[in-house]
Amino acid sequence: MMKTRYNFPGILVIVIGILCFSCEDFVELDPPNSQVVAEVVFESDELADAAVEGIFHRLYQLTGFASGGIYSVTMLGGLSADEFDLHNTIAYTDLPDFYQNEISIANRANLNVWSSGYNIIYMTNAVLEGLNSSSGVTAETKRQLEGEVRFLRAFTYFYLVNLFGDVPLITQTNYQDNALTIRVSKDKIYELIIEDLEKAKGLLDVEYPTMERTRPNSLAASSLLARVNLYLEKWEEAEKLATEVISAADLYNLSENLSDVFLVNSREAIWQIASAGSSYTFEGNTFILISANSFLNPVILSNLLLDTFEENDARFDQWVGRFDDETDSLYYAYKYKIRFLSGAEPPVEYSIGLRLAEQYLIRAEARGKQGNITGALHDLNTIRNRAGLEDISGITDQELMDAIMKERRIEFFAEWGHRWLDLKRTNRADTVISLAKPGWQSTNTLYPIPEQELERNPNLTQNEGY
Repeated sequence: MMKTRYNFPGILVIVIGILCFSCEDFVELDPPNSQVVAEVVFESDELADAAVEGIFHRLYQLTGFASGGIYSVTMLGGLSADEFDLHNTIAYTDLPDFYQNEISIANRANLNVWSSGYNIIYMTNAVLEGLNSSSGVTAETKRQLEGEVRFLRAFTYFYLVNLFGDVPLITQTNYQDNALTIRVSKDKIYELIIEDLEKAKGLLDVEYPTMERTRPNSLAASSLLARVNLYLEKWEEAEKLATEVISAADLYNLSENLSDVFLVNSREAIWQIASAGSSYTFEGNTFILISANSFLNPVILSNLLLDTFEENDARFDQWVGRFDDETDSLYYAYKYKIRFLSGAEPPVEYSIGLRLAEQYLIRAEARGKQGNITGALHDLNTIRNRAGLEDISGITDQELMDAIMKERRIEFFAEWGHRWLDLKRTNRADTVISLAKPGWQSTNTLYPIPEQELERNPNLTQNEGY
């Protein structure tokens, strides 16, 4: 049964203020009073729910890693790989570092990814501690909220570990301990990610907790866990989890019309990030080109990406925009169609964090790695057919893997740095990026630990090459 979702704007402002007391640099300040946080925020279901709602709203902050905007994983990962070309960076002087794969340790965009990620982690830890000690929140609500924040903590750590490598593992709110935390191995981070997601799966229901898909259900946890197992090359488990999600046909199906994929409550959406208080997404604002020299649009799609599309691929027609000026045609990501609407208008699009197409391609890769070529081709061709392309057949194992990687590149361009992370996890970054960017070095696969964090915490070490 759909749970009631409370609507207390004033309460939401208060609890966001309490949990986000130091959102710019959470490691710099100690909580005003952890006992006050526990007593105020976790004295009722309504307040606790508003606190968690506030954390999900924080994902949409302009400079956040998950915003889809200028300093997001989507933008920086696309620049680091070969998806974007720089167009106009007069207002965004930190972006060329990522395009050239020569990131300064003082780069603000790099710091924003790190700090916004750890701010989210801090807030999830605060909720977990508050729920654990609360006597005013009902067991049912505790179960739901714990599952949601564990999902969100795992989601955040996934990006931190894949962008920076070994990172601090922070699971509490004690400032004195957190301030001097060392980096731990990727394996340790992945252990927590898997633990959080498996617990989230058990705590959350299949039914969404609201009328929208902006708060995760159990299948959102399964979807992210399928991706994690793919990255860890646990093929059998990745296939099993992806199948679990694909089989939920009463909830999910591939949108026949590609223009419908990114709409609010799209049937392809497994988990969406709401544009809190806005009628648009940052992806729409950032990528849709409105003039040849607009400082609001720092990137266009690269020719390397554009040349990858096959003839008659509907994704080119539906997801790639074109701006013609007097001398040239400029192409931009057009998955999101709306930009700068009045906040009074209801939202039409939400940023998608997880969608069904990924599960098909996860399962295709996992099946291929296990020798199930027929099954892999079925999943691969399902995505191709949706784009209006013909089946692929009669190929070798390596050709299958190449076809899957190509399909991932096209299906997920300008989404969450998929191309960048795929190149790294499959050990192809050196081969591919060095051809596009002559100054490439192998150590560029990891972003640097921000200088500001190194200055604060003498126990942190820097990544090789910086």
